[in-house]
Amino acid sequence: MNSTNNTRFVSRLTRQTLALVLAGGRGSRLYELTDWRAKPAVPFGGKFRIIDFPLSNCINTGIRRIGVLTQYKAHSLIRHLVRGWTRFDSELDEFVEILPASQRAGGEWYLGTADAVYQNLDIMRTHNPEYVLILSGDHIYKMDYGNMIATHVENRADMTIACLEVPLEEAAGAFGVMTVDESGRIIEFNEKPANPAPIPGQPDLCLASMGNYLFNTEFLYEQLIRDADDPQSSHDFGKDVIPAIIDKYQVYAYPFRDMDTGERAYWRDVGTLDAFWEANMELVNVTPELNLYDQSWPILTHQAQLPPAKFVFDREDRRGLAIDSMVSGGCVISGSLVRRSLLFSHVRIHSYCEIVDSVILPDVEIGRNARIQKAIIDRGCTIEPGMVIGEDPEQDRQRGFRVTEKGVVLVTPDMLNQTTHEQR
Repeated sequence: MNSTNNTRFVSRLTRQTLALVLAGGRGSRLYELTDWRAKPAVPFGGKFRIIDFPLSNCINTGIRRIGVLTQYKAHSLIRHLVRGWTRFDSELDEFVEILPASQRAGGEWYLGTADAVYQNLDIMRTHNPEYVLILSGDHIYKMDYGNMIATHVENRADMTIACLEVPLEEAAGAFGVMTVDESGRIIEFNEKPANPAPIPGQPDLCLASMGNYLFNTEFLYEQLIRDADDPQSSHDFGKDVIPAIIDKYQVYAYPFRDMDTGERAYWRDVGTLDAFWEANMELVNVTPELNLYDQSWPILTHQAQLPPAKFVFDREDRRGLAIDSMVSGGCVISGSLVRRSLLFSHVRIHSYCEIVDSVILPDVEIGRNARIQKAIIDRGCTIEPGMVIGEDPEQDRQRGFRVTEKGVVLVTPDMLNQTTHEQR
């Protein structure tokens, strides 16, 4: 098949695909960072939210029919989606629909990932897709789903699971792990095993599920109804649906690899504070693995209309300066030093401060003479003049800040006795 025909083949498949993004989770391992927002709504990368990555992947792939399933403290997520993701052409059957847990079936909230999709069966049927792509809404990566759909069709699969080649020690207790035969068909699936099965010939690696699933639509309907009727099921794809079908049906793994190098592609689960801090810190490297400046695969988002970042004062003792850092619109660095840090929109840093190795979320104000090191400062915090964060872990704990195993300090407005819940 020549490249033109192949492109048309893939584009036809993506037009026949409905994507459902599971965005209802809290992300409890992010602790206070998700006290007032769902994990997919957590800011990332200077100007984005986590959910912008799977949504942008859909748009860049050519999938323009998207439902976002929400549940836990979804106000800021829904507001973000309405502002940035609802401007599609309904006449062309393009949309991003918000599907909150509304007790559409059985009178319950979403009980698990499979139940969340099951409760929206009637909505899916109105769109009549040929394929349904189910995506996790809380991972950072860039992926062309069109290749996965084309491979699914070529394999004549009933279901395809996107997977990563992960070191065994990383996968233990953290991922669903697959065993495949030489054709890529899954012959065993274990949800978060303590001792993952290695890939044959690669004893240090295993195939870990990304939480992205592609189904033939009618097959999905059948399996969701069967699972909903099972009183013993927890109604989860990884725990219940997948193990029940791999022996009887054609279920394939789709290894997610970089299209240019063939190596494992960039993918981050920012589900812990340390992982969240590390993934943001990677972006300030000279050549980060995740290229946010790639015009061929833009990450889309809602953007407030803000003025450019501003750096003021140029005296030896008072110079506005940012080194090896990312600084978003609306920021003012007034006579302070920012080094190896990431500043989100509308951050104001007053004079004589030093900010190092830190992630500063939007709408933060940092008073004069403050020093912050290896910290995450949540949205809306006001840091008092002279406050020191990240230099003395015991002092940070005594003040009510959270200090992780790797020494990252989380500061939220609640910890500072400042209430800004409505701004999250």
